[in-house]
Parts: sequence; C-alpha cells; structure tokens
Amino acid sequence: MPRRLPLGSPFQLLLLLCSFALAGYAGVRLLSGDWFGVALWIVGAALLHDLVLLPLYALADRTAVGALEAAGRRDWTPYVRVPAALSGLLLLVWFPLIAGMVDRRYRLATGLSPDGFLARWLLITAVLFAGSALLLVLRVRRAAKQRPPASH
Repeated sequence: MPRRLPLGSPFQLLLLLCSFALAGYAGVRLLSGDWFGVALWIVGAALLHDLVLLPLYALADRTAVGALEAAGRRDWTPYVRVPAALSGLLLLVWFPLIAGMVDRRYRLATGLSPDGFLARWLLITAVLFAGSALLLVLRVRRAAKQRPPASH
C-alpha cells in the first residue's frame, strides 16, 4: 500500500500557495530595480549575521548563563534572555536609525523626523527588562507562598 503524503488540509494548502504567490510577487518587485545590489545585500547580511553576530549572541548568552549559574539562579535565565533577545532584535532592525546613520535619507523618504529612535529603543528596552523583572518577582512570591513553612 503506497504511503500517503502529509499535505495538510485544503485551507492550509491554499494559505501556503497564497504566501508563495505573495513572496514571488514581492521578490519580482524587489529585484526589478538593482537586482545585483539587492542580492549582494542579502548575501552580505547573511554572512555578517552568521560569521559575526551569531558568535557575539552566543558569547553574550554564555556569559549571562554563567553569571546566573555562579549566583545559583540558572532558573532566572529566561527572564534575562527574552528581553535581551527582543531588544537585540529591535536594535538589529532599526540600527541605522538608532545610530543616526540615515537621518537625511529617512527624512527625504518619509517626511518625518528621525530624532528619538535611540531614546525610544532605550525606553522599550527598559520596559522589557522591567516587565521581565516584575514577572520574576511575581513568580518568586508565588513560589514562596506555596512552599510549606519550615518546621523548627
């Protein structure tokens, strides 16, 4: 008896085909101008990420985990990793504006002021870490309430 391919529901297949069509359309539009420059940028970004940024992420993660392990708090790792990862992702996406590298181009393209991206990114980072710290405090309090009192 031949094995049946796991294709999914018709709705999933339709969504997949629509996403491929949209990606194809975007690719044709993106590459219609300077296709070599776009391809070079994509390859360069992949190499920069894989050869430079990924080792830096790994080093920062190992350092944070090592510090938490030394303090006996390895279970606190997600409360540092998640806000750091989200903040890093925002920095990666908005780096040219946060660093003030494309002020003139941004103003010409959008008509908006590029000022304030650094301050907003720092504020978002602070809120992410504060929210994570609040969740950790709530978790520690709940665990302390559920623990039976020590008998003397």
